[in-house]
Amino acid sequence: MKVIYFSLDYTPHDQRFLAALAETQHEIHYVRLQRGNRQTEDRPVPPSIHQAQWAGGQKPFEWRDLPRLVLDFRRLLREIQPDLVHAGPIQTCAFIACLAGARPLLTMSWGFDLMKDVERGAWWRFATRYTLERSRYFTSDAFVTRDKAVAYGMQPEKTVVFPWGVDLEHFTPKPRENPTGGQPEDGFTLFCNRSWEANYGVDVLARAFVQVARQKENISLLLLGGGSQGSYIRQILESGGVLDRVSFPGHVGQKDLPRFYRMADIYISASHVDGSSVSLMEALACGLPCLVSDIPANKEWVFEGENGWLFTDGDANALAEKILKAMEARANLPAIGQNARLSAQEKANWPKNFQKLLTAYEKTQTGSNAHA
Repeated sequence: MKVIYFSLDYTPHDQRFLAALAETQHEIHYVRLQRGNRQTEDRPVPPSIHQAQWAGGQKPFEWRDLPRLVLDFRRLLREIQPDLVHAGPIQTCAFIACLAGARPLLTMSWGFDLMKDVERGAWWRFATRYTLERSRYFTSDAFVTRDKAVAYGMQPEKTVVFPWGVDLEHFTPKPRENPTGGQPEDGFTLFCNRSWEANYGVDVLARAFVQVARQKENISLLLLGGGSQGSYIRQILESGGVLDRVSFPGHVGQKDLPRFYRMADIYISASHVDGSSVSLMEALACGLPCLVSDIPANKEWVFEGENGWLFTDGDANALAEKILKAMEARANLPAIGQNARLSAQEKANWPKNFQKLLTAYEKTQTGSNAHA
């Protein structure tokens, strides 16, 4: 099968999809919409993947470029003559593919397109409905986004849901490491690697950490990544007098990332918007108890007192209270961590879950019904 894989940028998620697709018998053509607005992947595109040269992919996407991009995507369709087009996010890549006449179209939600972007105004709602009504199939990583797609016109029997999953051999439990160099029992470490952007609530975590750190001398925070809220987050920590108890390793590659999960006692995500979060799945796979906001997608993964805990979205006081309770229940964390690993083994097995995408390709090409 000849497939166009059309995505916003080249992120770790794209690398994972393309690497898996490269191992199939399909001929894959990778089309990149933009360059520069999102966290990109440092691993190269697999050599067997054909990288399309076209009008996009050289700079951040701008709406004024839409007519030129649609026309050039039509050229790609004529030249490649794909058996299907796999495109997402919805209001950018899939919308462009749809306007260019891509058929059959498998539209893939990236979570934020249906949980956040669709609320940005009438144009975004129009693009969402227009695209989904003309998509032969739809896939997403969570039922909350699938239900949103159906509300915007996608036929429910033509949807395939599968968590993108993680490499369970790479992200696996090992003895805990201590970022301070002492014995693990000397301190209690919180870990977060969400982007420092408004959607991900790292500022909520910063405020909660200030509260807890004022009560507990042995707590520390391991905060990976970066983003546009960097100055704001550092200001919260500095004004709270706890900046010296926070480590900022920056962006960490996939090869070294499991080691950082193993430095922590619990993983925290205060995200306001998510599908099935890959970083959450990585934490579960590493056997790390997870404390996350009670948004719908997180509630598909974390169950109170079993493999982690939930707190009220956006409420720093509630998060601080749950952190303190986790510290008090430290003796129970190994059992909760074992349950976390079992959760990942059951639902987040990337090679197993990837097969659902290949099934979706077959269903999209033939037009037959599938619902998972």
